Amino acid sequence: MNSYSQYLSLLKKEILLESRQQHTLYGVILYIASTVFVIYLTMESPDAETWNTLFWITQLFICINAVAKSFLQESRGRMLYYYTIASPTLFMLAKLSYNVLLMLAMNLINLLIYTALMGDPTFSYGLFVLVSLLGALGLSLVFTMLAAIASKAMQQASLMAILGFPIILPQLLLLIRLSKTAFSEVFRNGAPLQLILLLLALDLMIVLLSLILYPFLWKD
Repeated sequence: MNSYSQYLSLLKKEILLESRQQHTLYGVILYIASTVFVIYLTMESPDAETWNTLFWITQLFICINAVAKSFLQESRGRMLYYYTIASPTLFMLAKLSYNVLLMLAMNLINLLIYTALMGDPTFSYGLFVLVSLLGALGLSLVFTMLAAIASKAMQQASLMAILGFPIILPQLLLLIRLSKTAFSEVFRNGAPLQLILLLLALDLMIVLLSLILYPFLWKD
């Protein structure tokens, strides 16, 4: 089996596992809906800055809940089996790809529910959707890498949160700064290209680090 076929098989495996454990997916969607609804009950019509801040806070915790299970469902016996049939680089790449797809979908669901309940104070909603998708991409990559590291410890979810916040902070600051352009008429012709390129460069760096470092965890 060539590398591309192996990658597709591993990605298909992730999708099949999710389809057989739909309660976890529905649990994340319920978490999104309940979190946004509680925010709505607390403040029905927040100002633009508060709206933006609350969105990224909910997005961060949604990512932790959605991605934390990425390696939790992999038992030691199953990992030993993967070790004999798969490449660690392709295995990690399939995990990254699946979690990116999952978080893009969860991002759109979160944004849809959030906008329906909290309104739309943005000047350019399309720009904010683009920034939120970039944010979902970056957050999913970071927390997938952290989940892989934390999978070697007993307290995986708590360790992932502890490791994650210092690492994710620069990216969150960039996302919040970039998303603010969607609330201002001054930037109606486009978001700062430098910030977008910087975010994409950070995402690429995370992917490369994951693919380089995971083979060492794979052998443990």
